[in-house]
Amino acid sequence: MLTLYYTPGTCALAVRIALEEAAAPHQLVRVDFAAGQQRTPEYLAINPKGRVPALVTPQGTLTETPALLAYVAQAFPQAGLAPADPYGFARMQEFHSYLASTVHVAHAHRPRASRWADEPEAQAAMQRKVPQNMTDCFQLIETHYLSEGPWVLGDQYSVADGYLFTVASWLKSDGVDIALFPKVHAHTQRMLQRPAVQRALA
Repeated sequence: MLTLYYTPGTCALAVRIALEEAAAPHQLVRVDFAAGQQRTPEYLAINPKGRVPALVTPQGTLTETPALLAYVAQAFPQAGLAPADPYGFARMQEFHSYLASTVHVAHAHRPRASRWADEPEAQAAMQRKVPQNMTDCFQLIETHYLSEGPWVLGDQYSVADGYLFTVASWLKSDGVDIALFPKVHAHTQRMLQRPAVQRALA
């Protein structure tokens, strides 16, 4: 049994989708950010970073969304959620790295600008840049990563699709209209039709 520590509205949703797609036995534990539960000694013993997601496995606890998605895909290979060949797997990891290191950080400058600056004027300046930065990020995704098929990896559905779906769901709150990116928008609509996605959202 796997245990996923999650908070609604975060990238933990991508891991929930992957677990549902893999039909992986798991349980969910909600971390209440509003109540500061992520900073309690009990949660920091699970994830010293004080963030979600965290996935408790029989071997130990894993953190960071790209790592969790790779784990689920490789732990349940029968689900076919990642390419078996080294190049295809690396291509998937390339996309995951871009979402984690660039797109997520661009988004975080709006709700969590205090991570990077203390001065209110500096925080406000960073927040004003978020719509443009997210637009630039998704223009690259639109033209570079969704150019060969219905899914991130072309014809093969993978855990990368749940990750993209999750991050794309932040666009509205960042002041960006997803309709600017027809392929991303169509991808979101396809994802919403998948039973595993519907279960994860429920």
